Amino acid sequence: MIYLDYAATHPMTPAALAAYAEAAALPGNPSSVHVAGQQAREKLEEGRTRLAQVFGVDPRRLTLNSGGTEGDNAVLFGVAQAYQERHGRLGHLVTSASEHSAVLAPARALAARGWDVTFLPPDQHGRIAPEQLQEALRPDTALVSLHHVSNEIGTIQPTAELAAVAAIAGVPYHTDAVQAPGVLPVPLAEWGVTYATFSAHKWGGPRGVGVLYSAQGQDLPPQQIGGGQESGQRAGTQNTAGIYAAGVALTAAEEARESTFAHLLDLREAFVAAVGELPGLRWNHPAEGSSPKVASLTLSGADGEALLMNLDMAGVCASAGSACSAGTMQPSHVLTAIGHSEADARSSLRFSFGAASTLEGVQQAAAALRQAAEWSRLG
Repeated sequence: MIYLDYAATHPMTPAALAAYAEAAALPGNPSSVHVAGQQAREKLEEGRTRLAQVFGVDPRRLTLNSGGTEGDNAVLFGVAQAYQERHGRLGHLVTSASEHSAVLAPARALAARGWDVTFLPPDQHGRIAPEQLQEALRPDTALVSLHHVSNEIGTIQPTAELAAVAAIAGVPYHTDAVQAPGVLPVPLAEWGVTYATFSAHKWGGPRGVGVLYSAQGQDLPPQQIGGGQESGQRAGTQNTAGIYAAGVALTAAEEARESTFAHLLDLREAFVAAVGELPGLRWNHPAEGSSPKVASLTLSGADGEALLMNLDMAGVCASAGSACSAGTMQPSHVLTAIGHSEADARSSLRFSFGAASTLEGVQQAAAALRQAAEWSRLG
């Protein structure tokens, strides 16, 4: 099997698996005061500290949760609730048309409740310009939410510049940065963001573990209640083993980040070269200013589902540019936002690489893609 779907999930690393097993063997609840509970608490806080060290922030600024989706929802709904309670009215939210659905879905839910939401259109490369954001801000803007790296096409947003625009206007800034750790630096304080969300399974940690950073500490109305965990920010017994493993995995990923970046860049260039010329081929990831983890392509006129099935039969794990619902390929909202037709969006694939990916593997995947493209057109 050739696994090239690291943007969907990074397999747990051996170090993370060992750390998970070590912490999972502890019997205590980290909220308990007895010895067993305090042993679990030590592992939990070590995991939190490791995460904070990589992000360059105070560990007390991190709320540990189940992943990026929970974090995104907590920020959008939490900020909206706080704004409405403070001002006694609904406000305005700014995001983009190419965000992950974990941001778009709550933004649309707020719009259905009466909030005014601006969905900024990205340029052909998927970027939002600081000038666009400046023009969109209003006196009643409660939050700006823009991802740092596109999960579909790898575009890197100018987060520090965008956050600075929001800061001048006194507007909180949130970034979904789940695709960055282990590949790109994540200097949260330098970015100047108010909130940031992460998910451990993107850097080789376990699934179901996430991080919500808040520059002001636990300042959001909790969206999950029923206990005092995470300083009252997120009720529920913490996933001690998962959090410890997430911290171990991120520490290792950060130590290898520069070499990983170079490796992924080499792999992507080799993959593009090996794919070569195909009828209707268009590369969607920007040549510059994108994460080398992602290679996105469109084969106009090809059947996207058939491409994926043929790749799967050839032992290549890739993905479409969007979710597959009830067996029907849905056009990627990211690709249509940057100018693709719905037909072309349905004919698009994403290949994403990891540290364990090999040159031989990407060359074999390229050959399988060329064969799949031929079969798709013949069909």
